[in-house]
Amino acid sequence: MIPTGFPQLLCFSILIAVASLRGCKGDAGSLQLNDDVLGLIVFRSDLHDPFSYLASWNEDDNSPCSWEFVQCNPATCRVTELSLDGLSLSGKIGRGLQKLQNLKGLSLSNNNLTGNISPELSLMGSLERLNLSRNGLTGRIPSSLAKSSIKFLDLSANALSGPLPDDMFESCFNLRFLSLAQNFLEGNIPSTLSRCASLSNLNLSNNFFSGNPIFSSGLWSLTRLRTLDLSHNTLSGPIPDGVSAIHNLKELRLQKNRFSSSLPSDIGLCPHLIKLDFSNNLFTGAIPESGQLLNSVTLFDVSNNMLSGSFPQWIGDKINLEHIDFSGNGLEGVLPLSMGNLKSLTYLSLSGNRINGSIPPSLFDLGLDQVDLSRNELSGSIPGGSGRLSESLQALDLSGNKLTGDIPAEMGLFSKLRYLNLSWNNLQSRMPPELGYFQYLTVVDLRNSALYGSIPDDICDSASLGILQLDGNSLTGPIPEEIGNCSSLYLLSLSHNNISGSIPESISMLKKLKILKLESNQLSGEIPPELGRLENLLAVNVSYNLLTGRLPVGGIFQNLDPSAMIGNLGICSPLLKGPCKMNVPKPLVLDPYAYGNQIGGRNRGSESSRSSRNSSHHRFLSISAIIAISAAVLIAIGVMVISLVNISTRRRIAFIDNALESVCSSSTRSGSLSAGKLVLFDSKTSADWISGPESLLHKAAEIGVGAFGTVYKASLGEELGDGRTLAIKKLVTTNIIQYSGDFDREVRILGKARHQNLLPLKGYYWTPQMQLLVSEYAPNGSLQAKLHERSTSSPPLSWPIRFKILLGTAKGLAHLHHSFRPPIIHYNMKPSNVLLDEDFNPKLSDFGLIRLLTKLDKHVISNRFQSALGYVAPELACQSLRVNEKCDIYGFGVLILELVTGKRSVEYGEENMVILNDHVRVLLEQGSVLDCVDSSMGEYPEEEVLPVVKLALVCTSQIPSSRPSMLEVVQILQVIKTPISHRMEAF
Repeated sequence: MIPTGFPQLLCFSILIAVASLRGCKGDAGSLQLNDDVLGLIVFRSDLHDPFSYLASWNEDDNSPCSWEFVQCNPATCRVTELSLDGLSLSGKIGRGLQKLQNLKGLSLSNNNLTGNISPELSLMGSLERLNLSRNGLTGRIPSSLAKSSIKFLDLSANALSGPLPDDMFESCFNLRFLSLAQNFLEGNIPSTLSRCASLSNLNLSNNFFSGNPIFSSGLWSLTRLRTLDLSHNTLSGPIPDGVSAIHNLKELRLQKNRFSSSLPSDIGLCPHLIKLDFSNNLFTGAIPESGQLLNSVTLFDVSNNMLSGSFPQWIGDKINLEHIDFSGNGLEGVLPLSMGNLKSLTYLSLSGNRINGSIPPSLFDLGLDQVDLSRNELSGSIPGGSGRLSESLQALDLSGNKLTGDIPAEMGLFSKLRYLNLSWNNLQSRMPPELGYFQYLTVVDLRNSALYGSIPDDICDSASLGILQLDGNSLTGPIPEEIGNCSSLYLLSLSHNNISGSIPESISMLKKLKILKLESNQLSGEIPPELGRLENLLAVNVSYNLLTGRLPVGGIFQNLDPSAMIGNLGICSPLLKGPCKMNVPKPLVLDPYAYGNQIGGRNRGSESSRSSRNSSHHRFLSISAIIAISAAVLIAIGVMVISLVNISTRRRIAFIDNALESVCSSSTRSGSLSAGKLVLFDSKTSADWISGPESLLHKAAEIGVGAFGTVYKASLGEELGDGRTLAIKKLVTTNIIQYSGDFDREVRILGKARHQNLLPLKGYYWTPQMQLLVSEYAPNGSLQAKLHERSTSSPPLSWPIRFKILLGTAKGLAHLHHSFRPPIIHYNMKPSNVLLDEDFNPKLSDFGLIRLLTKLDKHVISNRFQSALGYVAPELACQSLRVNEKCDIYGFGVLILELVTGKRSVEYGEENMVILNDHVRVLLEQGSVLDCVDSSMGEYPEEEVLPVVKLALVCTSQIPSSRPSMLEVVQILQVIKTPISHRMEAF
């Protein structure tokens, strides 16, 4: 019997034998044993090379020195360098590399290598440079890897985990470059790191390191450091003085940790410091005065801390500064005039402080790209700006200040401006006509700025305008017809002004429009019916105007909430109470006096004339009274007839129901099942089943079990003649409606819920003993399977796909909540009920089944908790069985967190249980919420993920009234996903 592994051993032995017959020609030209050929061939055997980059590696060659990606020492013909970066290689790093005893440099970065890092790599005695970055390596880092010969070690962007070995850096005195960034490493940074006296570049960012490495690891003793990056960890505690000992330090990045106390007072004694980032920590106190010695600094970021004191007046002397971000602190004082000296400055953010005084005009003479001075106490006028600024400025945010005066006409020359926010000021000026000159303007926010006058006709000359917000001003006049030229507009908000006239029909040309807010104005007339064709419109508010007439047919107008229409003269909608005024021509009424005057002649006296007019008037009233009485009589007769018809119909239906109930009950008593009928909503005829309900499930395969029943996959090709595969849910019999008429009515209501993000209900099968629901079958499975039950061969969901699923699910749920009265409650929001089509568009299934229950009893609620633990709103568990839209919103918030983190709603450890909602909330409070983002999805935009996480935590609020509506959720997600969100979050 051949032992296990014998073929591999035989192959390995043959390779050794063959290699022993070859050699590299040395000085004497004799054959020498060349282990390098053997080692590289064995190493390649563990790899998958999809593009055949290693095709030149031929085991019949005497030497590998002619192979591609291999470098040799010409004197010895031994391999010294192996660089296989970015070749899409997969597999494991095999043991063949051990043969390369003269190898000095090994670089395998940017591939798809997996598995652990073998400790045997350290056996290559001459290895000086090792780069395994940007792969999928897992497990712990061997302690022997940072041995004495290593000078360059890069293991970044893998999936390495666990703590670093305490003895890892005992012999690292030659190590100059170390990067372990973007892994899952945790625990304290070993104290032995201080022995790496030659270290010049240290990057441990984007891990889970904790503790205080400045104290425990003695990092300030690494005096040769030029770059130190500890950002995006959970490091904490104060930063002691002593950084000045690192005399050559050029970059210091400590952002997004939990460092506290004051900034190191000797930071300015690092004369070569170029980039300094202390943002998103818990630092307090003032910016150190020694900072005025940082003459080489180009990036200075201390944003989102708790710093106080005066704004540093010496900042204007740092002429090399390119990026300043002091936002989100409590700095006071005025901006120095010397800031105009910062000729290299391109990014300035001072928002969220207490800075007062005026904006230095010289600041607007710089070549800035982005300026954010919002949420301060600045006063005075807005500087005009020079030609240099007009050529560079892309984003300007001066909102939330006390600025006054006109919006400078020079702004019309800002050719690259994309984002303009002057809201919440006291400008007291007219709308600037120059706004129409911006060709790339995407966002205009002028809310609550005391603007007056009319809206300029040419405001939409910018074809890229996406957001126009003019709320809370004193604007007058009509909405210009030219508003229809804003072809990219998706948010138009003109509420709380004095705008008059009619709503322009040209708004119907805004095909991308999602939000339209016109409330609290003086608009009159009817809403143009063409607005009903705006398919992307998600929210409309026209309340408190002078509007009359019918609502547009189609679109969102058929399901508007009454609060979006109230306060008008008379909009005609069954959802509103009060008068309904139609703009129709008034009936022609002949003057009853005219003929009398002609007949009576001009010379008739006044008394005769009055008598004649009174007589005519009495005759006219009599005719009107007769018409009114006749109409009333006709209406009364009609009501009586309809009532009689309804009574007769009800009696017939009741008789039929009683007969059916009698038949069903007698059939049950006799022990046989009543024959059922498959009712399909989209078919003209229904398929009758002869052999009873069992035949429907005879060929079906069970694919899931939930709180309301079991789901089967069934092919109805033979029965229906169209080859369809459908999903069949066999409902639990407990507490389900038992009357066919009631069951039919409720299921048909659910069948009318048609939306691109809802799995349509196709029909049902009913007998007293069995109730089945028929819906479309989703062959691509559920979100639960893609997110939590993914096989290793299946790629993870990327962020764009996750956001698509998130937004589509929100739209489907919003349709259920806002398109029906009363709303349809899903009641079972969880990933297993979000199905995916072939393009990963979500289809919400199992919605509204609570309608089929006669009551929500303890049995059902218990099953609900067991099958959807972590998704159930707390009010259902703690208070009563009140089920409404807010319960769905809670479950949707948990689903958001699962999509972002890749974790289940509840996870069980060896000793405890982690509730995802609570875990993320704690991380957000600690300022490290991005640490929980699912790393498997690769790169993701923080400016989208962070607000999505915050939205999820609002949706999962313990107080139901604090949760937003699903319509508001959709609006928020739409705003988050817009391209301008990248620009806004840059501040």
